[in-house]
Amino acid sequence: MIMAIDRNLKFKPNYAVVPGLTISEMIDHLGMSQVDLAERTGRPLKTINNIIQGKQAITFEKNYRESLARTEENKKLESELNWLDEIPVRHIIANEWIKQIPSPVEQLQEVLAFFGVASPKELSVSCPDVVFRQSKKIKSDPWAICAWLRMGELQAQAVPCQPYDKSKFKEALSEIRKMTRKSVPDILDNWKKLCADSGVALVIIKELPNLKVNGATKWLKDKAVIQLSLLYKFVDILWFSFFHEAAHIILHGKKDVFIENAKLKTDSEAEADQFAEDFLIPRVEYNSFVNRGLLDRASVSKFAEDLEIAPGIVVGRLQHDNKLDYNQLNDLKPRLCWR
Repeated sequence: MIMAIDRNLKFKPNYAVVPGLTISEMIDHLGMSQVDLAERTGRPLKTINNIIQGKQAITFEKNYRESLARTEENKKLESELNWLDEIPVRHIIANEWIKQIPSPVEQLQEVLAFFGVASPKELSVSCPDVVFRQSKKIKSDPWAICAWLRMGELQAQAVPCQPYDKSKFKEALSEIRKMTRKSVPDILDNWKKLCADSGVALVIIKELPNLKVNGATKWLKDKAVIQLSLLYKFVDILWFSFFHEAAHIILHGKKDVFIENAKLKTDSEAEADQFAEDFLIPRVEYNSFVNRGLLDRASVSKFAEDLEIAPGIVVGRLQHDNKLDYNQLNDLKPRLCWR
């Protein structure tokens, strides 16, 4: 049986051969000495000797040097393979963010390339401090948060955006608020476009196990990033999370990274909550509606229609404020899932 040869296949040795050793073997085979080679090449005997011992570079030695560096890198990576046990590699692969590779060293290289770093140490430095501080409070996996944030960053980098314009973004939020009455898949492209035209990249990234984060905000050069998950599935939480993140962009600085979970309570988070609550359901109208005491399906639906928002948002607010039980009117709160 004759096998075809793949001429595009490149051999990558996991060892390095000193060019001088090859030369030594060759002159021995030819019955030559180092003196003979020096005379024939017109090079000093000392130079020939140094080349054979690997102490001096020669033409075409670049491959050897690269191979040596690759070997050293592999040795270093082999000593860091235990770090892979801390990263949710299996779930990152399942989300198709990276490829599964049989070689542990190459799998580590794939993970590092995904994070855009050369070593685990650099990743520990580059991952925002807030991740490790807040992950303890919300009992979340910090590396799952880092991976989720990184995927959001990669997608946001590819979103064409106009320079950030605060006034334009506020106008866009009013338009987006009205869109809450429609199905999310139907308005998603327009939702993203309104954000991008205002200088905000909106990305919705599939969650990882033990993530426990439903939103995040950060800045990339001249554009802001709102990153959402479908952690809690209900559409009202998705919309509240979006307007909460929008508040961070409008009210707070560009240097901080905000990571959202209901258990996190800070002044900036409280401000963002209040902004989202009042923007979606103005306080005066909400209090007036609650005080009437009619919280049945028809009343809630009519109130939402008058406000031009989804009825699920009203239901979610009433449940949050203990005006309704969490098992009431949930049919007005569509559930979301990944296709």
